[in-house]
This record gives sequence, C-alpha cells and structure tokens, in this order.
Amino acid sequence: MLRHLFACASILGLAAAGHSETLEEDAKAFGVRQSVRSMDISPSGQKLLAVVSGPGRKTVVKIIDPATLASKSIMVSEGTPESIYWCGFASDVQLVCKYGGQTKLAEAVVGFTRLATFSVEGKNFKPLGRQIATSAIQQVDGQILDWLPDQQDAVLMARGYDQEGAFGYTAGSMREGVGVDRIDLRTMKSTRIEAPQPMASGYITDGRGNVRIMVSTGHTGPDLQLSGRESFRYRRADSRKWESFSEYDGVNNVGDYPVAIEADSNSAFVLSKTNGRDALYRVKLDGSLARTLVAANAKVDIDNVVRLGRGQRVIGYSFVDDRRRTVYFDEEVKSLAWGLGRAIPHQPLLSFEEASADGSKLLIFGHGDTDPGSFYVFDKNTKKLDEVTVARPDLLDRKLAAVQSISFAAPDGVQVPAYLTLPPTGANKNLPAIVLPHGGPSARDEWSFDWLAQFLAARGYAVIQPNYRGSSGYGDEWLAQNGFKGWRTSIGDVTASAKYLIAQGIADPARMAIVGWSYGGYAALQSAAVEPKLYKAAVAIAPVTDLSLLKREANGFSNRRLLRDFVGNGPHIIEGSPLQRASEIKVPVLLFHGDMDGNVAVAHSEKMAAALRKGGTSVELIRFKGLDHQLEDSDARIQMLTRIGTFLDQAIEH
Repeated sequence: MLRHLFACASILGLAAAGHSETLEEDAKAFGVRQSVRSMDISPSGQKLLAVVSGPGRKTVVKIIDPATLASKSIMVSEGTPESIYWCGFASDVQLVCKYGGQTKLAEAVVGFTRLATFSVEGKNFKPLGRQIATSAIQQVDGQILDWLPDQQDAVLMARGYDQEGAFGYTAGSMREGVGVDRIDLRTMKSTRIEAPQPMASGYITDGRGNVRIMVSTGHTGPDLQLSGRESFRYRRADSRKWESFSEYDGVNNVGDYPVAIEADSNSAFVLSKTNGRDALYRVKLDGSLARTLVAANAKVDIDNVVRLGRGQRVIGYSFVDDRRRTVYFDEEVKSLAWGLGRAIPHQPLLSFEEASADGSKLLIFGHGDTDPGSFYVFDKNTKKLDEVTVARPDLLDRKLAAVQSISFAAPDGVQVPAYLTLPPTGANKNLPAIVLPHGGPSARDEWSFDWLAQFLAARGYAVIQPNYRGSSGYGDEWLAQNGFKGWRTSIGDVTASAKYLIAQGIADPARMAIVGWSYGGYAALQSAAVEPKLYKAAVAIAPVTDLSLLKREANGFSNRRLLRDFVGNGPHIIEGSPLQRASEIKVPVLLFHGDMDGNVAVAHSEKMAAALRKGGTSVELIRFKGLDHQLEDSDARIQMLTRIGTFLDQAIEH
C-alpha cells in the first residue's frame, strides 16, 4: 500500500559498498536494484523529483533541492502489491504519479496501473481514476496525454467510459469509447475536451493541448478480441472534423504508425516500413498528407523520435546498430550533446530526460558499458554541470567489465551480432563461459551496462549475448517468423554463439553454461535439450516451457487470438517446447519464478521442475512470493545471484 513518509535524508540513503570478490558481496553489489527508477525537474528548475528504490521491493518518492542535494521523502510504496513506476511535475507544487502491480483473477494474474496526484509535500493524495461500474477488471484507469505546459496544475487525460458514465480502460468499455478530459489537479474539476468515441482507444496531442490524432484499436468477434490492427484519424489545425490518416497492421508491421506531432510544422512523425526496416517520415496534417523521409538505415530500424521539454518537442530520432545513437535536429542540443560527451567520456550514452519550462536547466542521464550511469543537472546560463546521483552506488568502487560488439557466423553463414563481456581482470582465454540470450523474443540486447552480465563477468565468466534471428530492431527479414515458430533458427544462433567462444579459444568447452530470463530462459532450456553435451548447466528465470500452455494462459484476455497466432500451430508446439523434451536435458537445471508473474505463469517452471525430476535430472525451483516477471525486489535478486553463483561454481567447477 502507498503511505506518506516525511523524513530528511540524503537522496538515496545508501552508502557505497566496499569492494570484495566474495560471492555474497558480489551478489549484493549487483543484485541491489538501480537506485533511481525515474527523475523529473520542475518547471522552475528549482526542484527535482525522484522515484527511488528502497530496501527490498519498496519504492520511495523524494523531492530534492538540486543546489544542496537535500531531499525529503514524501511517499512510499511497500511493493505489496503496488509499486511506484514514475512521477512527474504538473507544476512546481503538484505531482502526478503512476503506480501499479499484479492481482489474482481466478487462476490468472492480471496487471493493473493507476494514476494519482498529490502535492510536493505528499499531501492531498487523489486518484485520477475511479472504479468503473462494470464487472470487468479495470487494468488501466487512464493515460496522461498532455502536461499542458501553459496551464498550471492541469493535464489532459484519455479515459474510457462505460454505460453508466464511469471511466477506466477495460475491454468492456471499448464499446462506449475513450474520451479526453482536462483535469484541474487541485480542484479535481473535469472538463470534457473530446466526447467518448465508439471504439476509440487513444489520442495524440501536439504538446500544446490540441488533440490532433485519434487511435482506434481493431477488435473482432463478440468478445472484442484484439485484431492487431489500428486505424488513425486526424484533424486539421483549424477544424474539428476527423479525417482518415492511416491504417496500421501490427501483426505484419505494415502501414504508417504515428509516434509524435510537431506543432510548428503541422506534421506527424510516423514510422513506416521501407525496404524491410522501419523508417521515419514527416506527414503533413493540412489535408495533403504530403510525406517527407526524415531518416532510414540500411541495417537497422529507426526506433523512435527523441523529445524534450514539457511540451514534448521533438529534437531528434534514435536507432541502435552496435550501440544506441541519437541524431538531433536541434543544432543547440546537438552541440550541447557533443560538449557533454567530451566532459563525461566514461558515459557515452547521453539522454536529455527533461527541461525546465524556460529550457535553461536540463536533466540529463549519462551511462555506458562500464558505468551504470549518473543523473545530472546542466545550467545553460552558467554552463555548469552538476551530478545529482549515481544509478548504482554499490558499484562505485568496482572495476566493471568492458562490453565488445562482435559478430559470429551461424551454420548457414549468416553473421549474427552479439555482445561479449570478458572478466574485468583482463583474462580472455580458456575461460568458463556463459551464453546469455535475451528475452522477448521480439526484443534485442544493446551495448550498455547489464547487471546480470556484469555479475557473471565479475565471477570470472566470459559472457556472450547473441541477438539471434527472431530479435527485433534489424528489420523484417531478421525478425523472421519469431523465436517460437522459428525456434530452430533462433536456438541455432544461440548454439552458434557458444561454439564461437570455443573456436576463438575464449571458452573452455568443458566449462560452458547457459542462463536466460523469460524467452531467454526458454532458450536456455531448449538449448540444453537440443545440445545436451554442449553445456554443463542451465539457469532459467521466469521461462516459457510449454507453447501449448502459453496459448491456454491467454484464455479470457483480449489478446488471446494474437498470442495464439504468434505462437502458431504445428509440430513446433511439441518439438519447440522444453517441457515436452525434458527427458533430453541431462545437465543440472536451476529455475527461478515469481508466483505473481502475469507474463509467464509460475506453472511453466513448476511443470518443468516436475518433469525433470521424473526423468532423474537434478533440478531446483526457487519461487518468489508476491513477485512478478521482473523480480523487482533487491532481496530476491541478491538471493537469486547468490544461488546462481554457487550453482554454476558447483556445476562447472572453475
């Protein structure tokens, strides 16, 4: 539950840990969650707002004086079940926060999020949504569309309405539609801006309070199953009439998908497939729909625009090849980014998080592969850059491992991109090694600090993270069928990464293990079944283990049809399920799972453990009570890393 907390303390209330190479201290140093989950700067630039990770699974909201770094804690969530995700300044005196968690509905775990407002003193807590008059679960009670920078203490919210006139997004409320309200956060007076539109699911504003695009999510059948299609309508600047803008097929990633509106040019930025990869276009909202190519990359997708300021002004775009890169439109910001990059070269990945209302003070986050990152405030008038806090104080005195961008050949000759992390000691030959495939499967790893990979490297392992085929970000051809339908190709690439380490002399072939989370856990178990002699152990965190079970779990949810189509039908349902191949796994297995996981039910790990025991394979399952897919609990993560360290040392004997 959320409760108020008044106390003066340092921003983090944490001291840096002393360096040690014992397993217990390594597990603590890397298992403690990132100290700051989100940060914002007030319109005046005189206050900072941080959501800080407390002990265990707690989150704390703090107000910070950027000049003195004195802080005051004003709200805390115990994490049972609610956690605070982010908070933002609506004005210098009024805040909006998003919190949420997981709840049980029959046998299913369902996630929920809520929005609330309260003062910078932590007083007058008021929900921005209310319980709807329907039996459906209210998973989301609204969305902040516009922070209205020119209107103090007010926001625009999208809210779904049911037949009785209450609001809150649910599958049932989609029949009545979603509207837009202006909320005065001090009085809670609500003013209708857009009447609820049948089948409307969202809106996009220009950052100045003008609603310009309406989103309609496609549904099929009497139970309103999501179709994966969205349609977009827009209105011209001087009109209230909605006109057709685009249709987007999310299943096949075809069509224009608007991501932002640029008021000054009266245009929308859209992502649209070009030569098999997402490119960025500017499309006029003047009736002509004239389009101009802004950016395209021959190797990877353009992934989004970059915005800054309370009006969410678009200042550039980003993409990821071997590392994340940002191209700025704004020459001042471009010059500033270059200068800051020279000032903090150990943190080459810079992002402009937020700005004061006049743009004179910027909140910046910098990080790198060997630096978990720091938050800074930059004063453009004085040219002064002040560090506010570091992301992981427990790692301040640690030498972390550099991450290399590499590629290796798959069996069919295709070059697969990957990241290689070697122990910080400098050892690089004949090492114990870990293959660490990412989750998703439609996701990708990036060049950056990774707490799990860094923990393993600190324990002396070489760690490879392959962006196997089935990963996102590299275009349609690389995404292919996805990592379930095309599991043979995806797992083949994972296997090839292990054999690459051996061929290069980096890994000792007798001391190889595989570790993964979510789809990565699936890949770890499936790889252990397919290649029973390649690995000495497998660790799977919140893994998918049975594709039939994965499809059944979607029953009762509006994405049932989409998930079933994504997983597909055919022989791969059996052949591609580790649970069905448990008898082929001959190495020790360690499983972790939260019992409130709404992404992958804990039943996947429970059934896998039972099947492995039945076949005589050594297996251990550790359940975390009350935790979801991300295991956002420092104590749980420390326990997990400690057990992983012991398990791998015993299995590999390095």
